[in-house]
Amino acid sequence: MADTINLAALNALPEEYFVRVLDGVFEHSPWVARGVAGQRPFTSVDMLHRAMIKCVQAAGHEAQLLLVRAHPELATKAAVSGGLTPESSSEQSGAGLDQCSSDEFATFMALNQAYREKFGFPFVLAVRGYDRAGIIEQFRRRLASTPGVEMAENLTQIYKIARLRLDDLILG
Repeated sequence: MADTINLAALNALPEEYFVRVLDGVFEHSPWVARGVAGQRPFTSVDMLHRAMIKCVQAAGHEAQLLLVRAHPELATKAAVSGGLTPESSSEQSGAGLDQCSSDEFATFMALNQAYREKFGFPFVLAVRGYDRAGIIEQFRRRLASTPGVEMAENLTQIYKIARLRLDDLILG
């Protein structure tokens, strides 16, 4: 993802560059940006965000499942070793997930495994504003849920993450 860009400049980019600039908004899923490129010009970040959400909603269950599965598990070895996208790395470190004690790390590993075994996809949470304890609390609460509810909740979280990333990327 680029450092920052204004909306007029983003709208004026050729499709290839538009998609490249928005590449990190939806984790490893440039198809979302590609899917809205033809709807330009966007007059606000809200309009762009809504279009991207509609693109995901229209894509169907299989594409949505791939989108959820494109997200990294929280506080894993990939996070520690630098195997995340720059956006995910920044978000996880902002929540202190790169500073887990060995007990916290073990808790996250167990929660990630239990969640993936139960639902078949990773736990997704827009972690900004959470600390490690709050994230663990969300994990435990959501483990009691059902697959359909969790799929919907993960998509809601992905939309929140995308909005935060758009706000970081696009100058007012």
